[in-house]
Amino acid sequence: MGVDNETFITEFVLLGFPELHEIRIMFFTLVLLMYFISVSGNCLIITVVFLEPKLHMPMYFFLTNFSMAELWSTTVVVPKMLTNLVLDQKTICFTCCMAQAYVAFSMGAIQFFNLTVMSFDRYIAICKPFLYNTMMTNGLCLYLSLLTWFSGFTINFFQGIVVWTYPYCGDNVIDHFFCDIGPILKLACADTTLFELIGAFYGALVMWGSFLFTLVSYVCIITTIVQIPSVSGRSKAFSTCSSHLTIVGILYGASFFMYLRPSTQGDTRVNKMMYLMIIAFLPMMSPFIFTIRNKEFKVAANKVLSTSGHISPFAFLKVMKQRMPIKKCPPCSQTL
Repeated sequence: MGVDNETFITEFVLLGFPELHEIRIMFFTLVLLMYFISVSGNCLIITVVFLEPKLHMPMYFFLTNFSMAELWSTTVVVPKMLTNLVLDQKTICFTCCMAQAYVAFSMGAIQFFNLTVMSFDRYIAICKPFLYNTMMTNGLCLYLSLLTWFSGFTINFFQGIVVWTYPYCGDNVIDHFFCDIGPILKLACADTTLFELIGAFYGALVMWGSFLFTLVSYVCIITTIVQIPSVSGRSKAFSTCSSHLTIVGILYGASFFMYLRPSTQGDTRVNKMMYLMIIAFLPMMSPFIFTIRNKEFKVAANKVLSTSGHISPFAFLKVMKQRMPIKKCPPCSQTL
């Protein structure tokens, strides 16, 4: 096929959910509600942790990183999907599509890495409590945070370049509601088998690597918890990890189901529903999961919300500047 045909495509068509066309307004309203709740919940977590000095501790610092990654991942996909639904306008430019895919998958990797770092923080707090303040310093927390973001963007960069440089010709319809790599590769006018195998290897490296590290951390945590003599002590230690374990189970379970196989294989309808759960439902639920049993956060949130209406913009900026440092606290006071 000629070069002109191979480089002709300048935009893609996102097929979305054609089977839901008859109820698209209802579906639009539901997804918009989930998006609004997820953005509000994650922004609340970031704001409260930023403004409340009592929450300036490592576990809340890592939680804000996770919330920021969720905000990015859901915002890069959901608004475009909602626009396509309400306007029935499904096109996306070639560059926009590639950028969306890169950011979405980078944010996914960052979420995995953040969950791993959070499990490491829980391991130190429960298994080595007397060394916690010595080990989890501000410098280490900042280093781990920067490492998760750098790794997430870097590990997907070279794959994104390869997908970008493939020739695309003929059909330009992506059978998804966002620019997923698998449906994009189906449109390439080239043999993508090797790239799919490399992509599967990278996916396994990111997901299985971070999952195994988290698993090892929790094996050590559970071993330590069962040795605690008091029932109340064991209960408190388990409750400290329950919210994190819930998010780990949902996110890893759905991601393993979708991506640990060649990327062009599988039922696209099932993949779309599973990714919708990751990109809309889980970000809506995670702020509640992380905070609903956390009395410390709820007290801080009430304090911030009750004073937010009585502070001028200049005073607000001054408060934020003063509260930037992250303080350490004894792990026994952490109830997340």
